[in-house]
Amino acid sequence: MHLNMNKYILNIKNLSKNFYYQNRQVKVLKNLNFSIKKGELIALTGPSGSGKSTLLHLIALMEKPSTGKIFFSDKNLINLNSREVNKIRKYNISLIFQNNNLISDLSVIENVMLPLLIRNENKNKIYEKSKKILSLVNLSNRLDFFPGDLSGGEQQRVAIARSLIAETDLILADEPTGNLDFKTSKEIFNYFLKLKRMNKTILFATHNRELANKADYKLSISNGNIKRVNGKK
Repeated sequence: MHLNMNKYILNIKNLSKNFYYQNRQVKVLKNLNFSIKKGELIALTGPSGSGKSTLLHLIALMEKPSTGKIFFSDKNLINLNSREVNKIRKYNISLIFQNNNLISDLSVIENVMLPLLIRNENKNKIYEKSKKILSLVNLSNRLDFFPGDLSGGEQQRVAIARSLIAETDLILADEPTGNLDFKTSKEIFNYFLKLKRMNKTILFATHNRELANKADYKLSISNGNIKRVNGKK
């Protein structure tokens, strides 16, 4: 069993999430079970309000499940203390939001440097590494700009650069192309393909059918349940 689990970066066991709304229990996710292998690029699909963001937030340790377990590289993430949670977030799991969560009074390069500054790595090395990553996402001419000076697509590419520099094994993306035009959306997806080639695992929630169909496969959420739908051939 242990050998079999090793190839899976993520194992979700009997995961449920309930909310209370006006004294009524709402079951958003019901007893989910699925596993994700290292290096897979997976689209998370389903109608608005189906629980896609909730699932990503649970895996990213931003919320606690009502029941169930989340295993990341065989480590049970449930009931970790805050120090262990921070360590996982620093080194293992990163989350790209639809609204990109950039810090407005930091420049582009400072935003990208942030994950490694938090790790107390060498500042000069971080700066050079950030320049390389920003050139990868075609933003070499925007290093000293501030988020407010950028287009939506540029802001999202900064957010992806920030995820790239952290070099986490698992990248979660919540509607990363939701506010972007078709051309920019395709560019963002191409960066995900680069990450996949680096053996990173990417789980991205999307309403974009064409991008979802290019993933290795889809995980579709509906009525609180999840099922695997094969993607590209």
